[in-house]
Amino acid sequence: MNSKSQPSVLVTGASSGMGKTIAGRLIADGYLVYAAARSVEKMADLAALGAIPLRMDISKDEDIVAAVRAITEKSGGVDVLVNNAGFGLYGPVEEIPLDEARYQFEVNVFGAARLTQLLLPAMRARGAGTIVNITSMGGKIYTVLGAWYHATKHALEGWSDSLRLELEPFGIRVVVIEPGLIETGFGDAASRGILERSGAGPYRKLAQSVAASIDRSYGRGQGTDPKVIADVVGNALLSARPKTRYAAGKYAKLMIWVRKWLGDRAFDRLIKSQM
Repeated sequence: MNSKSQPSVLVTGASSGMGKTIAGRLIADGYLVYAAARSVEKMADLAALGAIPLRMDISKDEDIVAAVRAITEKSGGVDVLVNNAGFGLYGPVEEIPLDEARYQFEVNVFGAARLTQLLLPAMRARGAGTIVNITSMGGKIYTVLGAWYHATKHALEGWSDSLRLELEPFGIRVVVIEPGLIETGFGDAASRGILERSGAGPYRKLAQSVAASIDRSYGRGQGTDPKVIADVVGNALLSARPKTRYAAGKYAKLMIWVRKWLGDRAFDRLIKSQM
């Protein structure tokens, strides 16, 4: 790996939002940060702080392999992998083509899995390392028209739990971060996709209602600053024994608690009341 005085980390989805903020926090903490995203030019500010930008489309295996090769040649691997890249595909199950649903899984699940596979051998050889998977409160709850998005986040939660048990004997930790409502571009992309796909079809009333609800929640300063999530990640990495998962940001702990303890019907009513 890199020198003990400067551990290394790969952060995916680092061109904006939580990924960029996490990368910035870890640079400040003294990490050699590899910042990966499709748009390298959007990471110029991170490069100015000392990060090494990598052009990587998380849905393309050749990009993932090339990024890992570049990291291995320079640092021998990374001490920490932060699987942050992801997006939200919203719309009726009936109207979302399966190719789009598969792409949602490629980005939110299989890209993280492939990166993990390629970076684990060096961690195992060293007998140490940390995998941080950014899931969502959406990995524990559900919302209207979010079937495919929630499917990926639920999958990543279960995948992470099994991975934690597999890697514990090798001294490698797995930490799950479950953000709530965070001020990023998530809402704009989700609501725009709903209206483009279903704004005039049989689900139009529901689509318009959900899009309006998303617009009311995101982008108006009502959510949590991404810095909160960056601090959760940074502090977990500083801990000698981090928790297996952290729920943080607006509504995260509350919504997960309500879903767990009040049951399906009560949660259904809560979700529908927001429409």
